[in-house]
Amino acid sequence: MLRMSKLAKTYRTDEIKTSALCPFDLEVKQGEFVAVVGPSGSGKTTFLNITGLLEQASEGQYWLDGVEVSTLGDKDKSRLRNEKIGFVFQSFNLIPELNIYDNVEMPLRYRKLSAAQRKERVEQALEQVGLAKRQSHFPSQLSGGQQQRVAIARALAGSPSFLLADEPTGNLDSKMASGVMSLLKEINQKGTTIIMVTHDLSQVAFASRVIEVKDGVINDVENYAQEIA
Repeated sequence: MLRMSKLAKTYRTDEIKTSALCPFDLEVKQGEFVAVVGPSGSGKTTFLNITGLLEQASEGQYWLDGVEVSTLGDKDKSRLRNEKIGFVFQSFNLIPELNIYDNVEMPLRYRKLSAAQRKERVEQALEQVGLAKRQSHFPSQLSGGQQQRVAIARALAGSPSFLLADEPTGNLDSKMASGVMSLLKEINQKGTTIIMVTHDLSQVAFASRVIEVKDGVINDVENYAQEIA
């Protein structure tokens, strides 16, 4: 589903060359739940941006659902990003002036779907995250955990190839965080691939695979909890 070959990222100025990510190979299969971990400044954000087609790698190749994206132009990348990737961020990024239904529907308006198609997708996504009865509420009327569920529903409504979650519980207390992680696990068990960047060991336990980014080097790590204990 996702394959990277000899991918690397280097930032250059007139006098300085900084290697943010060393060349690496990576394959993520359909249905995996991958946790990406590592200290601040390790290269996690760079990896996240490249995976989400928000940033261009300096070298190497990247295939997403069989499409080689490394040489695509901005317009084609934007289209692919909108169709293939669902984003869930630490900040919920909901529009406060719109109710929950409209927040979830908004990205679908760029997909040239009919009103009936959008309605079906929105209602299914809100049902999946347990907020079908709250669709007329506004973000300010929901708890933090519920707002993150709306953000997840917004991502799911686009029927993405995978969810890319960046510290999805970073703004939540432990109880709300546990609820959101249980929801993500349930979504994954139904077949959705998830790649989650996190620093929280309790969240790592929900993943089936752990990738560590350290000093720009990416490696799969087995028994991650024991390694950092």
